[in-house]
Amino acid sequence: MVESNFVQNFSKFQTLVSPSYLLETPYREVLMAVARGDGKFYSVLKKARLSESAGEEIIKELIALNILSLEPTRESPLRLHPKHKLKKELRSYRIQDKLRFVDPFMRFWFGFVTYYRKELVQGDGSAFLENFQKNYERLRSLVYEQLCDALLVKHYESSTPLLSSGSYWNQHSEFDILAITSDKKLILGECKYKDRKVCKNELTKLKAKALQSGMKVDVYALFSKDGFSNELMQTKEENVLLFDLNDLKQLL
Repeated sequence: MVESNFVQNFSKFQTLVSPSYLLETPYREVLMAVARGDGKFYSVLKKARLSESAGEEIIKELIALNILSLEPTRESPLRLHPKHKLKKELRSYRIQDKLRFVDPFMRFWFGFVTYYRKELVQGDGSAFLENFQKNYERLRSLVYEQLCDALLVKHYESSTPLLSSGSYWNQHSEFDILAITSDKKLILGECKYKDRKVCKNELTKLKAKALQSGMKVDVYALFSKDGFSNELMQTKEENVLLFDLNDLKQLL
């Protein structure tokens, strides 16, 4: 499907990248860094090899063009007051917002296509297709995380509506979902879009990540495309929620 509908009609699809100067330096490098990395603001500028002043102007333009959006960090400042002395290993740490693509097609283009543009122009899609088949899971994983977040919002809307939700990151780790309910309970979620059942080990790892980040978690929520192991399904822990692909029908 990708070969027939994309590779063979590459030039037509390329016209969808608008404005066309996004295909050129330095916009191309910025957008590739967003698509192929974690999206952290200053990490993107570093990967694109831009100074902060120049990079900030380019990103400001890309946001104005509705190509990128800014997802604000929810991490608390490390310094509690101006004279607060940080540990040596934290002094260079920088709290960063994340950059996201507004249009999934643009994320696909700069994440998978741009690197192979010369070959595709010549009609050779072999290297592109090989890379796409190996890595396209990361293209759909973010969309799945967004759907899982919406499902969690719906799950709580009639009882204790969520005050906030979405991804969360700090100096220790990253979490697919961190939500706060109206009665101040903290929910931590992990989303797995894999062709295998999620086992109890994933719950154990999520708890370890929470402990490392110093979080007091009230509820753990696991989301799985392919369901859960019997051991996890039979868990007696009342503070664990399990959602599979069928649960997403609630969003229709």
